[in-house]
Amino acid sequence: MISQDPLADYPAPPADEAVTQDGRLRGGYARLEPVLRGWGTAGLATAATAVATGHAAREVSVAAWADGRQTVRPFPLDPVPRILPAAEWARIAAGVEQRHRALNAFLADAYRAAGRRRGDVDRDPQVVRAGVLPEWAVAHSPGRDPDAVGQAWPGQPRATVAGADVVRTAAGEWVVTADHLRVPAGLGYALAAHATLADAVPELLAAGGQLADPLDAVPLLRAGLATAAPPACTGEPRIAVLTAGESDNAWFEHRLLADVLGVPLVRAGDLWPRIDGGVEAAVDGERVPVDVLYRRFDDGLLAAFRTPTGQSLDSLLTEAVRAGRLGLANVPGNELADDVAGYAWVPEMIRFYLGEEPLLGSVPTWVLAHEEQWAQVRDRLHELVVTPVVGYGGRGTVVGPACTAAELAFLQAEVSAAPYRFVAREPVTPTTLPSLVDGSLQPRFVDLRVLSVAGRDGGATALPAPLTRVADVAQPAGWWSGGAKDTWIAG
Repeated sequence: MISQDPLADYPAPPADEAVTQDGRLRGGYARLEPVLRGWGTAGLATAATAVATGHAAREVSVAAWADGRQTVRPFPLDPVPRILPAAEWARIAAGVEQRHRALNAFLADAYRAAGRRRGDVDRDPQVVRAGVLPEWAVAHSPGRDPDAVGQAWPGQPRATVAGADVVRTAAGEWVVTADHLRVPAGLGYALAAHATLADAVPELLAAGGQLADPLDAVPLLRAGLATAAPPACTGEPRIAVLTAGESDNAWFEHRLLADVLGVPLVRAGDLWPRIDGGVEAAVDGERVPVDVLYRRFDDGLLAAFRTPTGQSLDSLLTEAVRAGRLGLANVPGNELADDVAGYAWVPEMIRFYLGEEPLLGSVPTWVLAHEEQWAQVRDRLHELVVTPVVGYGGRGTVVGPACTAAELAFLQAEVSAAPYRFVAREPVTPTTLPSLVDGSLQPRFVDLRVLSVAGRDGGATALPAPLTRVADVAQPAGWWSGGAKDTWIAG
């Protein structure tokens, strides 16, 4: 029995990255043709089963909280990879690194101890005094945490690790849709995706030719974390991954990253104060000093967890930083730079702090706390995507073009009552890739999560292990619930 060609009936949209509308594989995807057509639909289904089994064996999962309950589910991996030419990856990496540098410069400016010199009357950050950002955008941002000033040692880049979500548009342009500077996730999922695909379908990986090894990201991450060690640290910095444990949505990734970095995975209950003001962790029955905590722990939870001495975790860490004995990666308070309102000003931050033009585009965004910007879109909410300023991760987002008349009326009333609580953006339609859905390949929207690490000199390096996320429906939303694809950087 001859199995059907899995690409024969693929309904490729005009902006599909892999397949033309007449059924041909584009560019680098042509290298997959012998394997995919050789598999046929039956072989593709078999490959998908092997991939799912391998991913389950690695316990790759994500979690979510709703109504006080946590739901943990597998994080699916599609068997068809995404292929990025090396030149395309270089463009993306340079743009992500540029944003990371600019955002760290902004955080340093906004959280400069005491604002400016003690005797200065004008205590606003430089970016405000220069008229680039309005004063209220910094001083009255819901993401600003005054206590975070003392949680970084002098000169420390506050975002050691940053994440950027990037999409490719139908015009072939790469656009950043979000920045992540608090506890950015994704690297562990990218490493697991590649390992699973390599084990489950080695013939597919062999067809890829010369590919970048995602594991090259691990020493880069470790080197980036080492730069967060305080100046008093001598020798090789001792690093640990700090987790809240099973209650965290990315618990799987915390375990994997500690393992590949070769460092302890610790919780609040493992941390003790040292006589010199630093911190040590209980690991396998022994106390080991820690110079850098890779903090995979939400800012808002730090004060809620207690150490064995009864001290709050937040207090213990802050005292150790102020004593010059600990570096946090990332420093709390970065919400000031990565909320949806801050996103609107990143291009201007790049121009102001770096003197450069943005290498990657941004989605046109209106901060509705600004009266002129609210006036510009007041009658356009039906065309735009509206997100609460406090809606981290897209929570509360309303897509105007998808609303009914009644939903639009409610949205208009809600935003009009308190426009300062919202931002509005132009909709962005990403490109698609073939994904296995109910036994056949179907186009699904994809984005790309790229992580980067900061250096002491103000630079940044993109990690060569990007994560492609897939929408679980034929709409450009719900990235995480759709799973992932292995992402190949091809020479």
